[in-house]
Amino acid sequence: MLNKSARKSFQKIISSKEPVVVISHVNPDGDAIGSGIALALYLKKLDIPVQVIIPNEVPEFLKWLPGYELVKSGTQDFEACVKLMDDAATVIMVDFNEPGRISRLEEALERASAFKILIDHHEDPDDFVDLMISEPWRGSAGEMIFKLMEELGYDHLLDKDIATNLYVAIMTDTGNFRYASSYSEIFTVAGKLVEAGINKDQIFTNVYDSYSADRMKLMGYCMSEKLVLIQDCNAAYISLTLEEMDRFNHQVGDTEGFVNIPFSIKGIKLTALFIEKKNHIKISLRSKGDFSVDEMARKHFSGGGHINAAGGESRESLEQTIENFVGVIKENKDALS
Repeated sequence: MLNKSARKSFQKIISSKEPVVVISHVNPDGDAIGSGIALALYLKKLDIPVQVIIPNEVPEFLKWLPGYELVKSGTQDFEACVKLMDDAATVIMVDFNEPGRISRLEEALERASAFKILIDHHEDPDDFVDLMISEPWRGSAGEMIFKLMEELGYDHLLDKDIATNLYVAIMTDTGNFRYASSYSEIFTVAGKLVEAGINKDQIFTNVYDSYSADRMKLMGYCMSEKLVLIQDCNAAYISLTLEEMDRFNHQVGDTEGFVNIPFSIKGIKLTALFIEKKNHIKISLRSKGDFSVDEMARKHFSGGGHINAAGGESRESLEQTIENFVGVIKENKDALS
């Protein structure tokens, strides 16, 4: 994972004890939050001043994570986040690979004189940092943070709090080891996190069994009223308007995992979730097998990600966006058969 140059850079960070900012992407998921906090807790144990920045809000179901007090929200305290980036000696970016993924903080990142490091597992990263650690074959950024600790020789600092965050990162980005986990090393890492004292059953409950009643009603509505099958294409999608989100008192993180709902239907190989925002449509794409939704997102929806998990957006109406998507699916009917 670490070449000679990367190792020297981290050794300098550790020895200098100068301020570090860890930043992850807008609309963060379990991997973004878990890997970011885990890295911050690790650096803190090395007596390095550190802060985690999230460009907008953290979902309620992740605010229980140990070390959450290190997180600053760009929505709640934008100026403080900018100042932290201005004052940092190092900015470490986790779980994203292009600067637009940090929204309003992109300008502050470009302006910052800090040494910039990227740790990410998505395809085709942009060249916008001083040191890039990119491993697209990894199941999560959390696994990469564990490997970083191991290769630097400080894995003895792994404790229950760090391990809990890393397990959340790996568990959520692999769908509880259902995908992006077809290699033995990821289970070796998970085993070491269990050895560090985590309560994996309680972690699962905290993440997946602590939603609001409104969220469960919204999910039921999606299944009964909004799930659409694209005939003879082994594909399906769900869409939600602003009005529908408001009707169910939507909170940040409530639609997490909804894109996977159609996979419970026999034969479905590709799914999509369309969510209407004030000025764009947010798109989540998932697939099974060798059909690349990363390629689809890049070509048609100004996005990207992994072969089987990607995202994008559209500036057209929800109706037109769905029409475009259905057209793309029908063009690829044979590849999805």
